[in-house]
Amino acid sequence: MTTPIPKADAGTSTIELVLLAPVFVALLLFVVAVGRITESEGQVQNAAADAARAASVQRTTMGATQAAEQTVAATLADQSITCANLTTSTDVSAFTPGGIVKVSVTCTTNLSDLLLSGFPGAKTFTATAAAPIDLYQAP
Repeated sequence: MTTPIPKADAGTSTIELVLLAPVFVALLLFVVAVGRITESEGQVQNAAADAARAASVQRTTMGATQAAEQTVAATLADQSITCANLTTSTDVSAFTPGGIVKVSVTCTTNLSDLLLSGFPGAKTFTATAAAPIDLYQAP
């Protein structure tokens, strides 16, 4: 009976796996982080658009401002976006029939759970949307 002779490259696949596994994990974390950032940015833009539309159907500037703030908070809550700092600014300077209303939303969201991927602990997203006011809307 002969004893098998060990080959020179025996065990190299294990070493390769140990060296490449952290690279694959880092790449996966990076993809997840970019996806979360992109999704959050889109949700803030959607919240601004929803708020502008909600403000445009109100009859008063105060009602438009309140509707915009409530809509932004509700839209972001529905999408599970938590803002450490949420600011809603409603421009009602052209709040007349046929005019427009603009809503700007600024949301600072926490990304500390993605710290291993090299992203900062928080990111601020800003979005602005405008909606026309119905020309035949009664004051």
